[in-house]
Amino acid sequence: MEFNEQEHNHNSIVSANNSQVELAHTTLKIPCFISTNYCTEVKIYKLNEIDKISLFPLSNQDDIDLLIIGTGKYPQFLSPKQQVAIKQMGINTESMNSESAKRSFNLLLSDARSVGLLLL
Repeated sequence: MEFNEQEHNHNSIVSANNSQVELAHTTLKIPCFISTNYCTEVKIYKLNEIDKISLFPLSNQDDIDLLIIGTGKYPQFLSPKQQVAIKQMGINTESMNSESAKRSFNLLLSDARSVGLLLL
């Protein structure tokens, strides 16, 4: 997947495939986390591994109020217990397939939203 618009002052996605994501300044292997000012590869491989403990070091690096979770080819969803725990951190979540997640992240990032993207 190729994206046309590049924002050099943000971590917008320039291109991506099933195994990596290219930002304007770096390339990350999936799974990874990307927000406005922070990006890193992570060791979260499955949706059921997402909890407060795994998200805190990521959300602590950059203020986010929405976490988009790209779950691969098909959409999968967090359990109600996971949703409540993450909401207690002040973070809303949206789960969708990874292609939609990448596009949604770039769109919200261009609107200067406090958004994070977790690609599994």
